Amino acid sequence: MKFLCDVHISYKLVNRLILLGFECIHVNNILNNWNTTDNEICSFADAGGFVVITKDADFRDSFLVRNTPKKLIKINLGNISNAELMDIIETNLAAIVKLDGYDSFLVEVDKNRLSYIAK
Repeated sequence: MKFLCDVHISYKLVNRLILLGFECIHVNNILNNWNTTDNEICSFADAGGFVVITKDADFRDSFLVRNTPKKLIKINLGNISNAELMDIIETNLAAIVKLDGYDSFLVEVDKNRLSYIAK
């Protein structure tokens, strides 16, 4: 499983996922860095088989309306520490990895629950 972290996701999560054995890159390291548009991020992620991790609701809307990005993790946690975010992602990682067999999915991460749509 490969992850692409959006601009508002910390490099600490990128590094943690890499340490856990996943390929993970930050949007600041591709295309036009932090100026990369949402459409460019979606195209890049879909072409490369990346799961986009974001806090941006626009990606959720794009998934629901246009089915892009094909694989998306939407963080709905507000302002929490990077340590809390990493713990929540790591706690739910096994469930997320199971979804990788689907053509597309949306995972919404809330403080005490994980919800998803898989196609």
